[in-house]
Amino acid sequence: MLTPSFSQFLVAGMPAALSLPLAAIAGAGLDRLLGEPRRWHPLVGFGALAGRCEAAANRGGWRRLRGLLAWSVLVLPPVALAAWAIPTGLAGWATNAILLYLALGGRSLGEHAKRVATDLANGDLAAAREHVGWMVSRQTDDLDAGAVAAACIESTLENGNDAVFGALFWFALLGGPGAVLFRLANTLDAMWGYRNERFADFGWAAARADDVLNYVPARLTAVSYALGGRTRAALRCWREQAPRWKSPNAGPVMAAGAASLGLVLGGAAIYHGRMEERPQLGEGRPAGGADIVRALCLVRGSLLLWLAILLAWGLARA
Repeated sequence: MLTPSFSQFLVAGMPAALSLPLAAIAGAGLDRLLGEPRRWHPLVGFGALAGRCEAAANRGGWRRLRGLLAWSVLVLPPVALAAWAIPTGLAGWATNAILLYLALGGRSLGEHAKRVATDLANGDLAAAREHVGWMVSRQTDDLDAGAVAAACIESTLENGNDAVFGALFWFALLGGPGAVLFRLANTLDAMWGYRNERFADFGWAAARADDVLNYVPARLTAVSYALGGRTRAALRCWREQAPRWKSPNAGPVMAAGAASLGLVLGGAAIYHGRMEERPQLGEGRPAGGADIVRALCLVRGSLLLWLAILLAWGLARA
């Protein structure tokens, strides 16, 4: 008896339930193996297009409406195109896996965080400040080693959700088009979702859309982080501290992650020349350079948990 080919396996009726979980594993594997494309990354072109669109549309009156229209024009057509163009069978499985791969940024996040950890381990504070500045929007020129480590860990925990788990959640629901939807919306929030004079109105729609799309993934990410360390402390800090954080989704993720690691994050930081007093997140000791790798391990362990759950779900359906 001949063994069925992989394409036959994916096209067959009952095993088709495993198509999406296996595509998720493949997409995450490609991200781990290859990282983000160095050239011709679709998100780079999307970001350039979004910048030109904002420059043309963010002027005059009705800025909230202009921002909503700009968001719709930039996000909805690519999502619709992805949904329409995905074929069936093995080609469709591969397309879904590639779309998820392009939506993920896990390896890139790890590379940035490890660079900061290496700088701190080598005692090169100037380089650590520069490299953590690539990850965060706060001012980093005057940070000491502990503050650099804390900023890096905060970014690692939060971007674990934005660059990995949010895209994976919407992929599990809608396949490749879901991953595209989340990543494009999250990119526009990162570009336009600021509460300043330029973006307070124009970026309102982008910020609200990201809040909605991230609401469930962020809380599942917080649960995943809690399960990966000091679970009771993580759940308690999530419940008590997250409501005080200005972002409804970053609060649960970072409070649970910090407490799971036994660290204290948050506190004062300078954004765009202005000091902001931020609430404490987590509990335990101050962060150090060695904790950056621990934070990365928490993110990667959570990813393995998500993939295992997706695979188990597919097996149960099959």
